[in-house]
Amino acid sequence: MTREAELSRTFVEMADTLVSDFDVIDFLHNLAGRCVELLDVDAAGLMLADQGGNLRVLASSSEQARLLELFEVQAEEGPCLECFRTGAPVIEERIETSDRWPRFRERALDAGFRAVQAEPMRLRDQVLGALNLFRTKEGGLPAEDISISRALAGVASIGLIQERALREARVLADQLQTALNNRVIIEQAKGVLAERMAMDMSAAFERLRRYARNHNRRLAQVARDVVDGVLPSSHLR
Repeated sequence: MTREAELSRTFVEMADTLVSDFDVIDFLHNLAGRCVELLDVDAAGLMLADQGGNLRVLASSSEQARLLELFEVQAEEGPCLECFRTGAPVIEERIETSDRWPRFRERALDAGFRAVQAEPMRLRDQVLGALNLFRTKEGGLPAEDISISRALAGVASIGLIQERALREARVLADQLQTALNNRVIIEQAKGVLAERMAMDMSAAFERLRRYARNHNRRLAQVARDVVDGVLPSSHLR
């Protein structure tokens, strides 16, 4: 298969994040592997920010790359962290003679890497993480490879944002359905109280609310207990 065909297949795979069994970890490991296959690099790794804004190593094409990225996080020094913090690409063509990240440089050389490039994974102003590309020989990537790496990082970012939006939409839908179900129970409880205590629906609702507040309970829980007969109407006087 030609590189063009391989690249097309990769973009199709990465764009397909709408499936129900979408696996973020597998998705990112696939991206790291594809980078090694498609680009003039020897290893690749991905870091994503957690909810606190701290980078976490999510995927690597090799154990050497994984350990080096873990060291970056622990030492708070390296191209991936700089890329994430600035939101801009970071290129170091000669790690051995660079003084940018002294501790990272030593670990990278020990792992056999001589050059590195980090590309931000971002959508507009939101930086999700960074893609690290390692080479065992000095020098930068060819211009075409740089374009491809940025395209891969961009498509991956869109896929992650899309998956996150769908997950949040599902949570919102579940919350809405729960609210609707709770509202039905509350209306039923109002009817029970109104009949048993000879009061109108507004007064019955106020009794439910007052009891829930006084006992530090959710309104829907109190309503369900009333409907199920667990909470006698007399307790809400």
